Amino acid sequence: MSDSPSPLIPIPRGPLPAIPPPPERRLVRIAIDGQAVSVPEGATLLEAARGIGIDTPTLCYLENLTPVNVCRVCVVELEGSRTLVPACSRKVEPGMSIHTDSERVRLSRRLVLELLASSVDLSAAPAAQAYLERYAAHPERFGPAASTAAQPVKIDNSLYVRDYGKCILCYKCVEACGVDAQNTFAIAVAGRGFEAHISTEYGVPLPESACVYCGNCIGVCPTGALMFKSEFDMRQARVWDESSQTQTDTICPYCGVGCTLTVHAQDGRIVKVTSPLDQPVTNGHLCIKGRFGWQFVETITSDTSPPTPRVAP
Repeated sequence: MSDSPSPLIPIPRGPLPAIPPPPERRLVRIAIDGQAVSVPEGATLLEAARGIGIDTPTLCYLENLTPVNVCRVCVVELEGSRTLVPACSRKVEPGMSIHTDSERVRLSRRLVLELLASSVDLSAAPAAQAYLERYAAHPERFGPAASTAAQPVKIDNSLYVRDYGKCILCYKCVEACGVDAQNTFAIAVAGRGFEAHISTEYGVPLPESACVYCGNCIGVCPTGALMFKSEFDMRQARVWDESSQTQTDTICPYCGVGCTLTVHAQDGRIVKVTSPLDQPVTNGHLCIKGRFGWQFVETITSDTSPPTPRVAP
């Protein structure tokens, strides 16, 4: 009698693989606004502040992207440091004493916000608008609003539009298109100084570039410079109303990866699709099908006529 297992008898399934727990990190003692706290080694000042409930403003920072330190809205005061330091990237060190809301910090944040709001259109950036009010910023003192970066909206495809008059050069779209997510490298920052701008390779139209229309640049844009064509059209028609929209999480039906989709619907119709940042499969990033391929749902639901009965011959 053979000792080999019979193909007719199923072999019991082994244990499912499990993600090993992360290694424990030693705690570092620092002081934030006079409060002594212990935070894991390697954490940033932003993470430490948020861990005790301090709301530190950010524009160029996002949890699923590498910090690039360009907006300088998150700066805090570090005792012993000549300059203010960016909280989004500065790592904690033993004995640090941080001030997140000193007059020096508030002045710096106010000036940065005023310069941004005086040069670009922040009307589609609710977070930035809230920061302007929070820090009593008055961008009008620098002249006419949005006078520096005003330019025509680029509409060269049916999926999303580019309105660089709203762009604050936060680099988020460049990071998402690059090593942090898509690895397509279709866009980058071109030019220097006042001429710096987001551009495709050689400035070619988007359909002629390396863009694969994943839309991850839209998902990370904080100002509406990159926007779903569906949202743009509704805003132009003055029917876009986020207060009446519903958000429903579901699983993308196109493949077996299992990406989580957040479906935004208004008046019973899907208007755009995003993905949660804390979703462990893709960390908020999607492909072209998951982000833009939802029109088939409306095609099905719009056909409300009853099916034609089949008559036997």
